[in-house]
Amino acid sequence: MSLHRLVLLRHGETDWNAEMRLQGHRDIPLNERGLAQAQAAAPSVAGFDPDLMMVSDLQRARQTAAPVAGLLGTEPTPDVRLRETSMGQWEGLTRADVDDGWPDAWDHWRSSIADVAPPDGETRAEVADRAREVVDELITSPDGPESALLVSHGGLIVGLTALLLDLPRAHWHALTGVSNCHWVELELQERHWRLRSYNAGLSAIVMPAADDEVAGV
Repeated sequence: MSLHRLVLLRHGETDWNAEMRLQGHRDIPLNERGLAQAQAAAPSVAGFDPDLMMVSDLQRARQTAAPVAGLLGTEPTPDVRLRETSMGQWEGLTRADVDDGWPDAWDHWRSSIADVAPPDGETRAEVADRAREVVDELITSPDGPESALLVSHGGLIVGLTALLLDLPRAHWHALTGVSNCHWVELELQERHWRLRSYNAGLSAIVMPAADDEVAGV
């Protein structure tokens, strides 16, 4: 088998998501709404019937993966490379906090998100590169899956999608954030990734991201 379909699922809501706080590598659990989102989305995600399921080691991703894994009768494989973007000194802060401590830094970061990092944090390109390693290993593995589900984080999903689609880095910010418990579906055809769906989900149950929400961090 060789990898043909890739589904990227973002975790459910946390209290920090609701408060618009930057999470990064902070290990924040799902709140009650996030747990309900994960349960609601699980049947649709399990319907992709992936041969392999991998998950970020952070608990909000593992909690989101659990109901899908239960339906599939499988155990997700954790991988630290699927962690969210490190937000460095901005972790735990809101946009207002960042504006107070680093005037004009927020807009510069948002407009140059592929190559600009928060203080002591990661760029979106660095995050996408480490996630790409996971995908490349699945492609080159002699007994690799035909379809794979990666349960991860919004910032990583946006960056990895842009990288796999070969979008110029200057245009990565054009991709909207992925909402909680929404997903991206990509298909590999003749060595090129094609986008089948983006930010798909149960919109009546899982609310879309606010316009100002940073892409999942």
